[in-house]
Amino acid sequence: MEYLMYEQIERYLAGRMVAEEKAAFEALLQTDRRLAEQVKEHRTLLQAMQQYGQREHLRSKLNKIHNQMETEQTGQQVTPMWRVFWKRHAQTIAVAASVSLLSVFGTLWSVQQMKAPVQQQTARYVELRREVDKLKRAQTAIIKDINNTAKPAPRPARFSGTGFALSASGYLVTSSHVVEGADSIMIENTSGVKYKVHEVYRDQSHDLSILKIEDPAFAGFGKLPYTFKTAESDLGEKVYTLGYPREDVVFGEGSLSSTSGFEGDTTAYQISIPLNPGNSGGPLLDDKGNLIGVISGKQAGQEGAAFAIKSAYLLQIISELPQATTLSPVTLPKYNVLAGNSRPQQLKKLKDFVFVVKVYN
Repeated sequence: MEYLMYEQIERYLAGRMVAEEKAAFEALLQTDRRLAEQVKEHRTLLQAMQQYGQREHLRSKLNKIHNQMETEQTGQQVTPMWRVFWKRHAQTIAVAASVSLLSVFGTLWSVQQMKAPVQQQTARYVELRREVDKLKRAQTAIIKDINNTAKPAPRPARFSGTGFALSASGYLVTSSHVVEGADSIMIENTSGVKYKVHEVYRDQSHDLSILKIEDPAFAGFGKLPYTFKTAESDLGEKVYTLGYPREDVVFGEGSLSSTSGFEGDTTAYQISIPLNPGNSGGPLLDDKGNLIGVISGKQAGQEGAAFAIKSAYLLQIISELPQATTLSPVTLPKYNVLAGNSRPQQLKKLKDFVFVVKVYN
């Protein structure tokens, strides 16, 4: 998929798209900020490579000129060097000439009128060589700058998935595969609130990780608007989720299609909500706003089949957390303030407690 997307970007930048395809691609650029950023980065990279190629070509020509001048100086040529140089490289000079080279030729012409032939040749060679060396140093500096510019920037955060608050004291939960191999982890909600977090517990078998905010500026989440349901939810119940399959939070709604997960897993539900990888770790709530599970993703090859770890199992992990770690007990919310509200009102109260999880490697 990444290869096809970069192939489309290259055809678009090279102007090889037909009018209809180009119009569709440009319309997609208006709605997909991530794609637009990739196009912008790709265009910058291509421009840098093109400029680098042009400067390498110029550098090669200058080196060739320099080598030929040294050969002509030691070969006892009868024809003055500047005439041989001009005849052989007139076209190159027309393309690569600069103010410095024009000044050199003007100086050489003045010297020719004033000095004897032998002195003329020596002075021309010394002056020309000095100027060529100066240009070589300038070109080297330019090429070095281009190389530094063309180097990949420090790798940005890997867009990973979703997490949500467990307690007002800064505990969160997400899917283990979201933070797999992370050197550092950041979370951010729709209000732009950002915190650095670290993983304090992992249940690899059920793909759950408990995170803890370690930012000294963190003063608490405040009152969480939902509670965690301990009883089993019923088949066919309306359920919904908030998550980050892209940089903006996305609402998804469906129903509970099975009370067991993949291959009869009793610790999970199967749901009928269309999901993307970025939804992993997001909350699953029932129609009243009770939290009933943690989105764990969809099964490859099972079209339309998505799963969520049951809240009862999550609560079991939380209760065992102090024994498994040196952490103090997690105080869970006791009151559900989402019940009785319309869905838009529920989402307004919920969204500040659901975070995009960004991983740095």
